[in-house]
Amino acid sequence: MLAIQKHRRLLGEAVRAKRKEAGFSQEKLAEKADLSTVFISRIERGIESPSVDNLVKIARALGVRVRDLVGQF
Repeated sequence: MLAIQKHRRLLGEAVRAKRKEAGFSQEKLAEKADLSTVFISRIERGIESPSVDNLVKIARALGVRVRDLVGQF
């Protein structure tokens, strides 16, 4: 298995933290962002890199800016 790239891990941690701050389950975030629960899970675990469009969907669903999710890298 390939090592998880640092930027994907940091993004996943940020999405998870903001999701929990919002009080959302992965299912609720996926529903609000119009994405699959599996995809959200893969992002949070650093396995998947979302497109810019999907990153914007996630940020909007969480009520944050994209830079709030990517500011650590």
